[in-house]
Amino acid sequence: MSTELTNVDLHTRPLAYVLDDDREITDLVSRMLATCGFNSREFADPIACVQTIRETYPEARPNVVVLDLSFRQSDAVDVIRQLERLRFAGKVLLISGCDATTLNDVQEIGVLHGLKMLPCLNKPFQIEEFRACLNAPPELSNEVSNETSEAPKVNLEHAFVQGWLELWYQPKVDLKALAICGVEALLRVRHPRFGIQTPASFMPAAGAAIFTPVSKFVMKQSMADWKHYFAGKSPPIKLAINIPLSVMVAPGFIQLVRSSLPNDRQFPGLIIEATEGEVIRDPDLAREVVTQLTLYNISLSIDDFGSAYSSFSQLRDLSAAELKIDGSFVLNCSKDQSKRALCQSVVALAHRFGAVTCAEGVESHADLKTLIDINCDIAQGFLFTKPQTAQSLGALLATPNTNKFVQPSVSLNRS
Repeated sequence: MSTELTNVDLHTRPLAYVLDDDREITDLVSRMLATCGFNSREFADPIACVQTIRETYPEARPNVVVLDLSFRQSDAVDVIRQLERLRFAGKVLLISGCDATTLNDVQEIGVLHGLKMLPCLNKPFQIEEFRACLNAPPELSNEVSNETSEAPKVNLEHAFVQGWLELWYQPKVDLKALAICGVEALLRVRHPRFGIQTPASFMPAAGAAIFTPVSKFVMKQSMADWKHYFAGKSPPIKLAINIPLSVMVAPGFIQLVRSSLPNDRQFPGLIIEATEGEVIRDPDLAREVVTQLTLYNISLSIDDFGSAYSSFSQLRDLSAAELKIDGSFVLNCSKDQSKRALCQSVVALAHRFGAVTCAEGVESHADLKTLIDINCDIAQGFLFTKPQTAQSLGALLATPNTNKFVQPSVSLNRS
């Protein structure tokens, strides 16, 4: 059943495209869409569907595309890539009779390509389930900046010279106490034309010379921010900063540490995060750096853990205080058993070495509950709060009931 469109209908009812090569399914979905107040148009061929979207003015494009996973000569992943190239601003609803793991994997691909992905549906489904998915908020990519399609790639060296660099902070939540236990400093560029820019728009390749002066800025600014905004909080707020291993071993870094650390007995120490890839490239050097930093109450956190597959022996010798589980493994760990198993393995491994685990990119209550169930120690992500300026976060931490960030999850007790 395909609903014939008129100019009046187009402006009074939202429009959906249904892309599935099973005629019975497209008829059924179109009837459901009509019940939900949509006009619809059916497609069995993804090429025709994408071509129609391409030839339509953006304001007249469909509000929703209902998309099956596979077709005779194409698949949903290919359609997702083409929708991204078209800068499709509508929502996408995946439907399939495939297993849930495959469906969730394609859903995640859609999110990573910047599309507004509605909760996916396994066939067969009822009208109530379908309606609930249409009305649900879409799942978006991890971080949305003010960068526009016109924004150029920002040159970090130029931004540094111009004084555009800032540190923003994201809380880290202790999952045993459900309380804020620390913050991570994150680099931002305040571009005079394009506003706040995230690292995706300005971070150069690993090993770039600009990392040395930028790391000096991060060290000094984070310690100044701790003194002004985070000192004296209860429990103590421990800062984490990101410094490349190559900078940590360069001449002058330890002197920088000595001159920057607060002379305050209440200072709980500092965490320096280095990526797993850096650490395993030269584990002997990393171990030497960790030992020296320990003398100054500084511990090492291995960032993006799980993305570079460290060996057991390398981790045993490193004495890292924290393993940060890469956000790609945390996302949908409540639904994906392989992701849950990987997260659980990292937690068990860290605890065996006397380290703690921090899960990055926590965005849903279901994933948070899974992390609590597997005894993960710390979490951070948009579920609690987005990164913000030191002044803004310091003001929130100074108000009563600061842990309102984690109130939605207070009922998620460990089992």
